[in-house]
Amino acid sequence: MRLRTEMPEITGITEWVNGEVNKNDLASKPVLVHFWSISCGMCKESLPAINKMREEYPDLQIVGIHMPRSQKDTDIDAVKETIAKYELKHSQGIDNEHNVVDAFQNEFVPAFYLFDREGLLRHRSAGEKALSMLKKPLERVLQTEEATT
Repeated sequence: MRLRTEMPEITGITEWVNGEVNKNDLASKPVLVHFWSISCGMCKESLPAINKMREEYPDLQIVGIHMPRSQKDTDIDAVKETIAKYELKHSQGIDNEHNVVDAFQNEFVPAFYLFDREGLLRHRSAGEKALSMLKKPLERVLQTEEATT
């Protein structure tokens, strides 16, 4: 996805945990979509930071998308156990068919897509340094939020 691209639809999820969301639910709010997988150690390491971000930035809507990287990763119960273990309280879409993964043209985990309140992509990052690269763009999007309210 290119920067300033409109957020794709979030449809075709195999199963939702912690509540289903769609693009309309997220309209006029800053949104962080994070892709992760139970077979990704780096993803699991980043999950506590995602929880902290959810607490620190209550205006930020966070949506997790579980992206299976192997047949073993499609075990919905194992994904749910990980969601519970890491206390992920925000909406989690289990995307076993890669419908959302494909809509976002995402290839990597962990991966982060940050959208402003107009629903436009303002930042994307993936891999080991993805979370640290997110901090400044996130602050910019949230400052813009404060200036408009």
